[in-house]
Amino acid sequence: MLQNYEAFKTKVLALTSIDLNAYKERQMKRRIDALITKNNLKTYDEYIDLLRKDKVALKDFVNYLTINVSEFFRNPEQWKVFENIILPHLREHNSGRLKIWSAACSTGDEPYTIAMILLKHMPATSFELTATDIDDQVLAKAQSGLYTAKSIKGVPAEFKANFEKIGTDSFQISDNIKRCVRFKQHNLLKDPYPTGLDMIVCRNVLIYFTDEAKDEIFHKYNRCLNNNGVLFIGNTEQILSPKNFGFTAIKSFFYTKGV
Repeated sequence: MLQNYEAFKTKVLALTSIDLNAYKERQMKRRIDALITKNNLKTYDEYIDLLRKDKVALKDFVNYLTINVSEFFRNPEQWKVFENIILPHLREHNSGRLKIWSAACSTGDEPYTIAMILLKHMPATSFELTATDIDDQVLAKAQSGLYTAKSIKGVPAEFKANFEKIGTDSFQISDNIKRCVRFKQHNLLKDPYPTGLDMIVCRNVLIYFTDEAKDEIFHKYNRCLNNNGVLFIGNTEQILSPKNFGFTAIKSFFYTKGV
């Protein structure tokens, strides 16, 4: 068994600004140990030395740590709730421009899904959609807008026209959709949060964090939402006591900030 994981976490924080203390230790340590073995190393100190010297290894490390599993219209029934119930709620309580944040957006499938639904009901000038992730590699992929057939298999027929086939198994999302999303790098555990938001979408990410880290993030989410704003989380997550964070459950996986 590898030793000195506590010291390793401190060095990773200094090197990457990623606080491993905020992640569930058992599963995160297992992922890191696998990376060390993959690189034919034996200790955490050896691995830290590699990360300091090799920029490619460092990028691979960050990419591997930030679990990136995403697809368009993942859990389609939830997107129906968003379109038919949540979006009318948001428009009822905001007569101006909707401000939406897709946090930990991975390869962009989620914010582009949001953009397609929004454009079905309103012009692009009626909303501002920001998508963030800690991993610059997945952000680069998101900004390219290039996806495989597997990634887009869940896209409903009415939205398929937003993709153009490129080559044998690649699909390019339309510029019309790409222009709707602004991508930025952001660390949920360290960086300031945007404010004045009408909706935050953060799905299937917080399950990897400790309870303490999750609680802190939920409090921050509440503070940066407008009254009647909505938090949309993943089907692998739930807020056991939403009132503790100033939220009220309105549908499964959807919570509104009380007035």
